[in-house]
Amino acid sequence: MGEVLKLNLGCGQNRVPGFVNVDKFGTPDVRCDLEVFPWPWESNSVSQVVLNHVLEHLGESSTTYIGIFKELYRVCVHEAEVQIHVPHPRHDDFLNDPTHVRAVTPEGMALFSQSLNRDWARNGNANSPLGLYHGVDFELTQVHYGLDPVWMDKLQSGRASRDEVMDALRSENNVAKEIQMKLRVVKSSVSMARRAA
Repeated sequence: MGEVLKLNLGCGQNRVPGFVNVDKFGTPDVRCDLEVFPWPWESNSVSQVVLNHVLEHLGESSTTYIGIFKELYRVCVHEAEVQIHVPHPRHDDFLNDPTHVRAVTPEGMALFSQSLNRDWARNGNANSPLGLYHGVDFELTQVHYGLDPVWMDKLQSGRASRDEVMDALRSENNVAKEIQMKLRVVKSSVSMARRAA
């Protein structure tokens, strides 16, 4: 295997030092359309991925969206970290941009976890086991909601408690501006050997 890479996918003008900055447009380090497969990196060659306000623009069709996760899984090494920042789907920033084609949520990321997929099957849950269906495995390790300034002010001034903010987040628009998530890639030694072959 060659050098282990770090990828900043869909970088736009936000280049990250030490990462291969990738975009479909402009002058990135590598020009790549992330909706066209396969991606130009070797299997098991990437240790860290940044997707900063990118996923909401990709995968208008389910086939393409799932294909992105299959490629992400293929190129990543075991325990690679994937950082995802997206607009909250109930914020005007998400709703107003016609290039936003998909809501990306922690619950949607959980569908790619094989351990959760197996738990759901045992419990008779109807959640789509995308990890098992497509041979990928991502564990959601961190979720942070970046609040809209109005709600951040309410929280900091004591006019709203953290519980009240979380309740509002489930039912109201414009509470959270952004969702920040971290995923960990899970690959068994058997699957890694099979993919390297």
